[in-house]
Amino acid sequence: MDDTGQVRVEGSAKRVRAHLAGQVVADSRNPLLVWEHPYYPTYYLPAESVRAQLEPTGATQRVPGMGGGTVCDVSVRGATAPGAAVRFEAPSGGRDPLVRLEWAAMQQWFEEDEPVYTHPRDPYKRVDVLASSRHVVVRAEDVVVADSVRPHVLHETGLPPRYYLPQTDVRTDLLRPSDTRTHCPYKGAATYWDLVVDGAEHRDAAWCYRTPLPESQKIAGLVCFYDERIDLSVDGMPQEHPRS
Repeated sequence: MDDTGQVRVEGSAKRVRAHLAGQVVADSRNPLLVWEHPYYPTYYLPAESVRAQLEPTGATQRVPGMGGGTVCDVSVRGATAPGAAVRFEAPSGGRDPLVRLEWAAMQQWFEEDEPVYTHPRDPYKRVDVLASSRHVVVRAEDVVVADSVRPHVLHETGLPPRYYLPQTDVRTDLLRPSDTRTHCPYKGAATYWDLVVDGAEHRDAAWCYRTPLPESQKIAGLVCFYDERIDLSVDGMPQEHPRS
């Protein structure tokens, strides 16, 4: 949605499928991408592409720019996702009926035949991973926890640059495995470490994509620090803590 309150809507040529309990909930060859907020889009699928049973819950939901819809339970054989769909019989713009499925309520999403995680890929986002010889130093509690002149710098649209460092340039003795796991639709699945320095614990201070998606292969096995909270300098210049 932009500053005027208008929602951005675009058609997509991707085949999009959603699964629940191993069964197809929806299979669309003409989904819509709807930016309900500025960070990433949501899929709205033609109602005719939905194969699961949608049972109205009696609740309604209004989405700015799209109109009002009926909240529904999504049922397939042997499984139900409560309140996981909103059906729009007459969405704004004179469109045919649409269904928005709750992303996290589905077992798996596919764009074409490739799984996608967290949210749809934004066609206007780009990820560039560039090998660099910049001198990157990471400190916590005035202790150097990483020092590298061979980082890979990841530039992702709308986010601060991230410096991914070889593990041999990191004080891995200060890292403790964390239970946190996240997924990125552009990079893949990340595992995390807590950083413990002089008794001070920094939760989930560093992460690693061990088997990233093909477009981000250059960062495989490298360590990145959460410099919103950890001090980082590049070529001797302290970096401001980014806001993201």
